[in-house]
Amino acid sequence: MKLDSNNHSVFSLNYHLILVIKYRRKVLNDDISNRLKEIFEYISPNYNITLEEWEHDKDHIHVLFKAHPKSELSKFINAYKSASSRLIKKEFSNMKKFLWKEYFWSRSYCLITTGGATIDVVKKYIENQGEKR
Repeated sequence: MKLDSNNHSVFSLNYHLILVIKYRRKVLNDDISNRLKEIFEYISPNYNITLEEWEHDKDHIHVLFKAHPKSELSKFINAYKSASSRLIKKEFSNMKKFLWKEYFWSRSYCLITTGGATIDVVKKYIENQGEKR
């Protein structure tokens, strides 16, 4: 496993983010998804976040990204949702007929940490620390 580092730490922080369109409207296509991805890539360096993988369905997106220990994930996600919502509604004017009010994204999101080991493996590793071999 390749680890990232800065002056004071070594880390591997990977996250799986799922964002859902408000009311689960099926409005995503390749063009909109590509534009959402561009917006993500534009905003993410400000938060020390790097996009690893991106995919969409008709009503939600899946994003795999890496972050630094100082990354403010909730601030980044809120900034991304706000900017992307505003830009998508401006650039894809037909969006208004599918969505009510000014919302594009659902208020909630799913953010899951990812890693190479299961929770059980990590628990076992921690439990075995300090044991004499």
